[in-house]
Amino acid sequence: MKVVIFAGGKGTRISEVNATIPKPMIQVGGKPIIWHIMCHYQHYGFNDFIICLGYKGEEIKKYFTQTTHDFNLQLIDTGENTLTAGRLQKVKSFLHGEDFMLTYGDGLSDVNLKELVKFHKLKNKICTITTIQPTSRYGRVYMESDGKVSSFNEKPFENETWINGGFFVLKNEVFEYLKEDLEHVMWERSPMENIVKAGEMVAFKHFGFWKCMDTPRDKEELEELWLNKPQWKVWEDK
Repeated sequence: MKVVIFAGGKGTRISEVNATIPKPMIQVGGKPIIWHIMCHYQHYGFNDFIICLGYKGEEIKKYFTQTTHDFNLQLIDTGENTLTAGRLQKVKSFLHGEDFMLTYGDGLSDVNLKELVKFHKLKNKICTITTIQPTSRYGRVYMESDGKVSSFNEKPFENETWINGGFFVLKNEVFEYLKEDLEHVMWERSPMENIVKAGEMVAFKHFGFWKCMDTPRDKEELEELWLNKPQWKVWEDK
C-alpha cells in the first residue's frame, strides 16, 4: 500500500523558521520532520511513498538525492499554489487504482498503522480518518451561572473534542469525490464533507502520542521531546 504525503504547503505560521526551506524539511533532532514520518510508516512495513511537492519542492528533492536512504520514492510536483485536494487529484495516476494511505508532512504520532489498516478493512468504507484528542496548552476555568469561579486549573489538559489527526487510509474510489477542478480546494473541505454525507467515512480513535508542528513553539517542544522521550519514535536507530 502506497503512502501519499502532502508536502507542498507554505507553512506560514512557522515561516520564521522555514524562510528558505519547505515546512516538511524543518529539522527535529537533526533530521527533517518528513524523515521521521517516513520512518514511522516504514516501521510498519509501508515503504512506498508518493510525496506531493509544491512550495520549495526542490529542497525536498535535493535532500533525498544527496542523502542515503532506503525509501521507495516518487517525488511529484503538484504545483506551488495548489491546495490539498488538487495535490491528491494530481497523483491519482501514480496509485494505479489501488487503495492507499495519506498523511501530512508536519505531524508526528505513534499511531499503530497496521491496526489502522486492519480497522479500515474491517469497516469497509471509502475513507478512514485517524482522530485524536489534542492536549490544550491552556488551563481551564470552571464558572457557575453567576460568574463565580468554582474551579481553576492552569495545567494542560486533554481536550474532550476529537479532531483530524492526519493519518488516513483510502479506497481508490475516493477519486469519485475528486472529479472537478480542485486546484484551489482543500481536501479537508468539500471532498471530505461529501464523503461524510455519503456515509463513507469512519474514525479510528488514537489515544497515544500526537503532535503537529505548526509554530516555532511546537518545534521547540518536539526538539525537547527528541532529547528526552520521543514518543513517536517507534523504529530502531538507523
